Amino acid sequence: MTTMNYRLLGRSGLRVSDFGLGTMTFGATSGWGVTAQVARELYEVYRAAGGNYLDTANQYAGGESERIVGQLVAGHREEVVIATKYTNSAPRDGDANAGGNQRKNMAQSIEASLRRLGTDYVDLYIVHSWDLLTPVEEVMRGLDDLVRAGKVLYAGVSNTPAWVVAKSNTLAELRGWSRYVGLQIEYNLLGRGAEAEYLPMAQDQGLSILAWSPLKNGLLTGKYAAGGGQGSRLTTEMWNSPRLAWADPHGTASGPAVEELVRCAKALGVSAAQLALAWLRHRPVHVVPILGATSATQLAENLAAVDVRLAPEQVARLDEASEVPLPYPHHYLASSMARSFRSAGMYERISR
Repeated sequence: MTTMNYRLLGRSGLRVSDFGLGTMTFGATSGWGVTAQVARELYEVYRAAGGNYLDTANQYAGGESERIVGQLVAGHREEVVIATKYTNSAPRDGDANAGGNQRKNMAQSIEASLRRLGTDYVDLYIVHSWDLLTPVEEVMRGLDDLVRAGKVLYAGVSNTPAWVVAKSNTLAELRGWSRYVGLQIEYNLLGRGAEAEYLPMAQDQGLSILAWSPLKNGLLTGKYAAGGGQGSRLTTEMWNSPRLAWADPHGTASGPAVEELVRCAKALGVSAAQLALAWLRHRPVHVVPILGATSATQLAENLAAVDVRLAPEQVARLDEASEVPLPYPHHYLASSMARSFRSAGMYERISR
């Protein structure tokens, strides 16, 4: 039976399980969501494996996801870590403050989330995305006020440039405010762009990575490469819209990274999905993959990835097959010429 362990979330004392349970599909009605009954089945499988981190948002299923999460944890709220988000909102009668990072939306959103969740506090409150408008001072002071009021225990951030996150945490430290402890970003074998800025920043700032779409919307299960995947969310009208071009499987479903993943998985006697999740757990920073599932069987199989151990050479093979070019200045800084210049020709003789 799969049994998860726990690690501290970022520079905090909060213990979170090896995998988180994503609840974006809970109550969704777009052809790929799950009912409250299926959500309960998923939750029970997750809890039986030792899982304690639930990831939701005010926007998911128009708030229905939060309501279902609240029902699931009723009677044992203190045993779980609930993370929810604010920023995004559906248009609301011309209300310019219905979305965004500003204090007004933050205050309104936390109260609405607490009502739907049926709790008086949220363990981790996450800025869902940077709105390009609100000053970081306003965001960090607003989050700190929520922490001081006891409505939020810790703060996190998602879909925000690395420089903004670093500036926000530095400002918070200087002013004695609550810092971000978790960074939620897309990170997987087919999406390694985060390694240029986000991972070094997370190491420097003491942030745990909360990885959404750890299986790249199912592409890393290998089923699309084999001609499968019919009926999955990537085949629905919503996920094939031009607005979600990043989720389009064309060109990546059977590329070298997936081919190597499937090959290595067969050699290890595990599924491609399990190997892709195990690879995330072998990164140089603490990564918590956020698992989404539509059946208890699927979730149980993915949770079993916690027992998959990889040798350094196996990690290296997957790294090489999925490697992406680093943007400037990283490729320049990594060049032998630049290394030689900045170390006076003694790079190999200087300890790091």
